[in-house]
Amino acid sequence: MVEKKVTWLELFYDLLFVAAVSKANHVLLHADHGTISIEYLTKFVLIFIPIWWAWVGQTLFNNRFGQDIVTHRIFMFLQLFFVLIMTASLSVNFDYFYFPFFVGYIGSRALTAIQYLTVHKATGTHLQKTAKYLGTRFWIGILISSCSLFFDSWIRYAILYAGIAVDILLPLIGRRYLIKTPIHTHHLMERFALFTLILLGESVISILAVLQSSDWTLPSILFASFTCILVIALWWQYFDHIERKVSKEIQTTGQTIIYGHLFIYLSMSSIAALIQLLFKEQLDYLFMLGFIFGSVLLYFFSTSLVFHRYRHKHLRLKNYHLVILLGIIGCFMALDLVFHVPNYAIIGEMMVFFIVYAKLTT
Repeated sequence: MVEKKVTWLELFYDLLFVAAVSKANHVLLHADHGTISIEYLTKFVLIFIPIWWAWVGQTLFNNRFGQDIVTHRIFMFLQLFFVLIMTASLSVNFDYFYFPFFVGYIGSRALTAIQYLTVHKATGTHLQKTAKYLGTRFWIGILISSCSLFFDSWIRYAILYAGIAVDILLPLIGRRYLIKTPIHTHHLMERFALFTLILLGESVISILAVLQSSDWTLPSILFASFTCILVIALWWQYFDHIERKVSKEIQTTGQTIIYGHLFIYLSMSSIAALIQLLFKEQLDYLFMLGFIFGSVLLYFFSTSLVFHRYRHKHLRLKNYHLVILLGIIGCFMALDLVFHVPNYAIIGEMMVFFIVYAKLTT
């Protein structure tokens, strides 16, 4: 398979998602009475999933069918327009901004479906079947979500997200078509790695917020220093996998990469928000421990799952790696439950975990 390169237009396309991810992360900063309510946690997930899926939809089209030609550029620019509308309407006040959000998201997904229909007649047999399947089936989810316009209250959102859920599940249901037209693994991993950089950027923004609000006492200096090292270790662990440890020659449908990264991104967003919340001590101690250790474990399990299949066989993690890493998390959690540990020590524990994780896996 000919190696596919990421284009400058794809990088430009990603810029809009920087703002979208930032607005989604901001939802997690709504701490009240020491906790983040179920309402805001749910809203964060419900805002993040359409962002992720809109980006995934265009990325996968470009991976299999994208060319740097005028017609494809026009489609991408139209996509940018709808993504801009969707991003501008992202808010915890769903009701007030529902219609522009709907227009932005559905417009983006409809354009992706149209793109598949425009290319399916000009491709080879297997590619033609894949393009036709995706180009026709995606309209099912779009039509279900469109029915939400006829309802009010919670029913509107149930129908909207039912359509999004169908949209997300369709590639899994049609795996028999997609397996015959494998993804360009190198291109797909590079695209997801670039989106990961956006999420790492949110952690950097959180560090800047900590530094700006810091009174430069020893605890605050330690907190900022440990956080910087944590983010560097996280970067090291992820990108060493991408660059050196995985095989770019494996040809699959890429669904492990695609769906696994949703959980990687959710955990990274949570960690970015927790940096600020932990420093400002806005969370109840036990809630904060559950949230931060849960986020780290989600990142650990999702990255392990995503990269395991694509790692070279002699470089795959062994069972004892799992025991060591879970043992570290377990010891830190037990320690923090027994003793009331200061915030800089907790972030220091997370730093140690990510350093060990980076070392063992790279």
